[in-house]
Amino acid sequence: MSATFTVINPATAQPIREIGRASLDEVDDAIARAVRAQRAWAGSAPVARADALRAFARAVEDHVEELAQLEVLNSGHPIGSARWEAAHVAQVLNFYAGAPERLSGQQIPVAGGLDVTFHEPYGVVGIIVPWNFPMTIASWGFAPALAAGNAVVLKPAELTPLTALRLGELALEAGMPEGLFTVVTGSGSVVGQRFVSHPDVRKVVFTGSTGVGTDVAAGCARNLKPVTLELGGKSANIVFDDADLELAAASAPGAVFDNAGQDCCARSRILVQRSVYDRFLELLEPAVRDWQVGDPALESTQMGPLISASHRSTVASFLDGADVAFRGSAPEGDGFWFAPHVVLASPQDRLAQEEVFGPVVAVLPFDDEADGIRLANDTIYGLAGSIWTENLGRAVRVSRAVKSGVLSVNSHSSVRYWTPFGGMKASGLGGELGPDAAEHFTETKNVFFATDAP
Repeated sequence: MSATFTVINPATAQPIREIGRASLDEVDDAIARAVRAQRAWAGSAPVARADALRAFARAVEDHVEELAQLEVLNSGHPIGSARWEAAHVAQVLNFYAGAPERLSGQQIPVAGGLDVTFHEPYGVVGIIVPWNFPMTIASWGFAPALAAGNAVVLKPAELTPLTALRLGELALEAGMPEGLFTVVTGSGSVVGQRFVSHPDVRKVVFTGSTGVGTDVAAGCARNLKPVTLELGGKSANIVFDDADLELAAASAPGAVFDNAGQDCCARSRILVQRSVYDRFLELLEPAVRDWQVGDPALESTQMGPLISASHRSTVASFLDGADVAFRGSAPEGDGFWFAPHVVLASPQDRLAQEEVFGPVVAVLPFDDEADGIRLANDTIYGLAGSIWTENLGRAVRVSRAVKSGVLSVNSHSSVRYWTPFGGMKASGLGGELGPDAAEHFTETKNVFFATDAP
């Protein structure tokens, strides 16, 4: 790789290292090696694939601290979060290590013979990973894809490639076959586009913005290539007047300011029933003021910097003309720091409709249950959301009526690797995680065996 790009520490704005930018020929070479490795991998016994994934998981477990420190350095994630993320990768690998021996087909009753189905791997899967959660989101794709018998070529974001590169090394150190799991660094216009256009990449998994995801889907459609898309969000945190307001307010900062708001599941709209609107804001203000923004290497830090100077400028543009109710604090000086902001908004404001991807939350009042549901659904997105109420019937009604793929009642949980994850509307296509994710990386083959004479 003759061309390179510079990786920056977002907490200091200082360069970390130079990383090679793959050429088109280098991408094609990685795909060719993946094709060869996949044939042998798919032909191996399910227990052998399971053992290999468990060995990979053990290698990750042995290097959790190293991976976490890399994420602190490269992404500005607080060390506590980064350790959780690294351990999560090992957990995802261990979970899907159980899939090879459970990818069972069916025997379907037919006249005159035996009909069975097989789950056949696609072959080579191209996975395009964003910069906000580099390790975890990568594992959601590569672990079930490998478990199903595929090879993986992974493209990390140019801003945050370090943990992906180390995971590629750990896979080899754990004994995974050469070429089976390859990390290729470079630009989306070269690497990502080649995943879309190359005939030997038979499925693409993309996580990122809705705009780019639409282009990926269009390119894959021209090649009749299936995609999984995990895209943007503008998730609602709906607080009813019968909720535990203290708990709802205390938990709200974590739901939107975690990872500096750079989270597609961020509850970036807080919808509060009008009768408790003022009281909720009174409770929210100290929770935002006490949110700890600072050096990501410190155990006490809850939020680090934004990922880049350009992204900080984009986030700041959302505050032009905004009615800021109150804000938190952030360090001054070097680094891409940005304080948490709480903004009073109207439904059609830019802040209430567009994904900020930063630590800015819009608060809007609503009148009754129907109005709250209407506001929650009043964006193009439908990824996540939270509902705060002590009324079980209301919780069921609202959770069924809100068009989002992942909802939580009286909490802000979005992702568990053993439960399904995915969005509706402009938030995505297809699903990830959960017990069926490995099947999403297979095609169903139906075979009829005649037993009766014709």
